[in-house]
Amino acid sequence: MSFDEALQAVAGVEGWMTDAQARRLWTRARSLRPGAKVVEIGSYRGRSAIVLAHAAGTDVQVIAIDPHAGNDRGPQQIHGTVDEGEADHRAFLANLERAGVAGRVRHVRAPSQSALAAVAGEVELLYVDGAHRYAPARDDIARWGGRVAAGGTMLIHDSFSSVGVTLALARLLFGSGRWRYAGRDGSLAEYRRQPVRGSERLVNAGRQVAQLAWFARNLAVKAAIVTGARPVARALGHREGPWPY
Repeated sequence: MSFDEALQAVAGVEGWMTDAQARRLWTRARSLRPGAKVVEIGSYRGRSAIVLAHAAGTDVQVIAIDPHAGNDRGPQQIHGTVDEGEADHRAFLANLERAGVAGRVRHVRAPSQSALAAVAGEVELLYVDGAHRYAPARDDIARWGGRVAAGGTMLIHDSFSSVGVTLALARLLFGSGRWRYAGRDGSLAEYRRQPVRGSERLVNAGRQVAQLAWFARNLAVKAAIVTGARPVARALGHREGPWPY
């Protein structure tokens, strides 16, 4: 299946993933070797899981982790209900089936930290899009990121957009000697598990600090949306979707 066909497969599937972000997920999953493992944290209704499953070879494991408990469902949806979680779970399964990848995705219905014991071995591609508050984002990056193999990739959604996620990046990755920043598409930031030594660490940190201007813009856009000042959000360049991502 081509990338364009994968996009068609997720047409109508709810979620927060731009076409450019989907292409980055697709490209990284497409390049994995046989026997590799993809782990997604935060699946919602399956939009990104479908792209990953279509991109990865049939001999690559794709594991989607989401408790579908009703909480942390999306922008301004930190607290939800069990019924909402069940509806998300049903939609997730139905969307995977409709896209023809139900047999390709192993779903671990558990919180991300509880799911650590359910996934054995190293991970070649990690996609983090779980709870966006600081503590859970920090734990996902630290503990699941620690499972990424040397040379592997970690993709983090809502980077330089969510306050909690951005604080976790600053704490764990800005000055890291083992994670190299590889750029972003919107709020989807890419990191490679590679040594970063000497003056390279300053350059690597500087490239990430430079994204804070975009982060400040996103905070202003969100404030404008929450207060009903959408003309201000448009003046700041917000065009796609109800929330910057």
